[in-house]
Amino acid sequence: MRPTKIKDDIYWVGAIDWDLRDFHGYLTQRGSSYNAYLIIDEKITLVDTVKHYLVDEMIDRIRHIIDPAKIDYIVCNHVEMDHSGGIPRIMELAPNATIVTSPNGQRGLNSHYKKDWNYKIVKSGDTLNLGKRNLSFVLTQMVHWPDNMVSYLAEDKILFSNDAFGQHIASTERFDDQLSLHLVMDEAKKYYANIVLPYGAQVQNALKAVDGLEIDVIATSHGIIWRSHIAEIIEEYHKWSLNETEPKALIVFDTMWESTRKIAHAINRAFEHKGIDTKILNLKHNHISDIMTELITAKYVCVGSPTLNNNMLPSVAAFLTYMRGLAPKHRVGLAFGSYGWGGQSVGQVEESMKTAGFDMLEQVKVQYIPDEKALDEITARVEALL
Repeated sequence: MRPTKIKDDIYWVGAIDWDLRDFHGYLTQRGSSYNAYLIIDEKITLVDTVKHYLVDEMIDRIRHIIDPAKIDYIVCNHVEMDHSGGIPRIMELAPNATIVTSPNGQRGLNSHYKKDWNYKIVKSGDTLNLGKRNLSFVLTQMVHWPDNMVSYLAEDKILFSNDAFGQHIASTERFDDQLSLHLVMDEAKKYYANIVLPYGAQVQNALKAVDGLEIDVIATSHGIIWRSHIAEIIEEYHKWSLNETEPKALIVFDTMWESTRKIAHAINRAFEHKGIDTKILNLKHNHISDIMTELITAKYVCVGSPTLNNNMLPSVAAFLTYMRGLAPKHRVGLAFGSYGWGGQSVGQVEESMKTAGFDMLEQVKVQYIPDEKALDEITARVEALL
């Protein structure tokens, strides 16, 4: 397993998870990587590690450069086990190493691994001298855990950004200019939508904290390393963190006997008549994490369900629960659906969206099978609301 040189004496020594397809309920069709970085200086420093089952891959890459026993510092920017899972093994190989982490990082590592390790606790503004280089730290709490921090190597203008700016991509390519920018940006958007979205205010604070730093490289914890499109990804993070939307609509639904699907298409015609781009996403065929990737920039979100046993369909309930947890802001919602006799589902969808903070349009509710006249009336009624 070969390391990848980033700059003189600085290497990617992480691991590639080709088989990963689910990350906390987030569909990762392209797998992922766990990025660790080795800095060769008077004090040899490893920034982050990898998931436990890929630690041998990381150690093999390190051994191409140095004996792991020579590691002096292990910087733990984040305790979550896809980042810290390799620390116990590295500490066995380099028992005199010191773990550099935040106060919450030390508490988290102690809770996870229950080992008596050497720690150096840092806070925002602290600097660690490595010899020719200096590594400084900024605590970025709740982006997306309380222990998060980023590290900055001033002499080489490298920001070790932890979970910020990452993507779930498994590839032999390591840099943003080695893959399609559209692909990398789309995966960065999906990553933000499904992991970072609830923490927009904290992301804004973190962006302010690193504003003004000279950055040649953003060394992420997952996926591709940024070196050619840094301004573009920072601009997107500003937009996403402010919950800025575009005049487009999503129509998300599930259906039993196709009536709710017919209503979805009638609503779609209303948006088309207004010149608003729309996507219709059937929950039978679209994963909730892919829907969130579209939702991150959509102003209008319409959610539909028939009634089943006095409730909305489980697939719709699951989507709404997932969406509420990610807390999108500044959206306009519309609940719709069909029913046979009870008709409770549409009200439940509407209440769930209200709880999420959506401004709701008048709901659309049809008993049994809507005929062409009813569908035309739905189109006209929704169009009048837009």
